[in-house]
Parts: sequence; structure tokens; C-alpha cells
Amino acid sequence: MPSNYKDFPDWYKRRRYPIFRDPFFGDIDSMFLEIERMMEEELKSFTAKIPKDYVRERKLPDGSTTKEWGPFVYGYSMNIGPDGKPRIREFGNVKKSLRGPQVKEEREPLVDVFETESEVRVVAELPGVEKNDIKLHGTEETLTISVTIPRYKYYKEVNLPSKVKVREAKSFYKNGVLEVIFQKAGAPKEPKGEPIDIG
Repeated sequence: MPSNYKDFPDWYKRRRYPIFRDPFFGDIDSMFLEIERMMEEELKSFTAKIPKDYVRERKLPDGSTTKEWGPFVYGYSMNIGPDGKPRIREFGNVKKSLRGPQVKEEREPLVDVFETESEVRVVAELPGVEKNDIKLHGTEETLTISVTIPRYKYYKEVNLPSKVKVREAKSFYKNGVLEVIFQKAGAPKEPKGEPIDIG
């Protein structure tokens, strides 16, 4: 998408001429022009916030250059939790905010969490990376997935539905899909304590 009006295609520029060539519809033409002006401002504001890694120049066959942005990824997944209620999770590198869409340097992978009586299973899609590129960090209640290589950057902190045994976790990665399996932590045992001698 072009960042300057002069880079917009001719068909777009032609739209700036009055749509209805009748004085009666002058207000409608003014309204359309105002909407286009607002969209141009939003576009300029958005492109100014794009991380440098997401802006590239490409040479065209006629020798000129054009800018390309991206990739921009936004989506969501939905599944039904054990309580029977739907769970919706967002993924991608575009986040909503009060100041409009924000592009993060890291892409948030698509992640699903499945829970059984004894296990918590986390499945994440990380296309384009090797097993050695993936860093995992777990606590009793969270799993952090990160990839930081020049071409791909992923980051996601997953809140686990139950406390788990981190040291017993098993992980597998094949064809762009990461799977981490945790055993659930049982109820905390009462501390046995130590005998205390009276002096």
C-alpha cells in the first residue's frame, strides 16, 4: 500500500473528481472527499509506526522502485473449553489499541490449549522456523514461546488452565507445529517438617 498520494494508482486519483456532477449532490461529494482525507491521514499514521523489518524496497522491471510492507497477520481461533464455554484467542502481529492498530515486531503464533484430567497440552503453529530456533520457558502457571531470528520473530505467553509440573514437560516440533505436554501438579503435600531438639 502506498504511503504518499503521488504513489497511489491512477484509478484511485480519479476518484477525487466529483462523483455526481450536479450541484444538488455537492454535499455528498464533499463528504466523500473528507472520508478519503481521513483515510489518507490514518494510512500515513499507520505506516509511520511500522517496524523497519516490515518495510522493504523492491525494484520493478522498468527500473523504478516501490515500497512493500508486511507481512501483517491478524486472526483468531475459537474452541470450546472444558466448562462448555467458547474460548477465543487472537494471534498475529497486529494489535488493537485506543490509538488504532499497532504493529508489533514479534508475531503472536496461533496457540491452542487442551486440558484433560491429568495433562495440559499446548499446540502452537510456528511455520518457517527450525527446532533449534525455538526457546521455551515454563512456570507452574505459564508457558512462554519465543523465536528471534532475522526472518521470523514469534512471541507468546500462554496462561495455563491448571498448575503443572514443569520439570516433567515433554515437547515435540514437526512441520511447523510445536506441541508441549505438561503433567498436572497434584494437590500440594503437607510439609513433613524436621524434628527440633530442645537444648
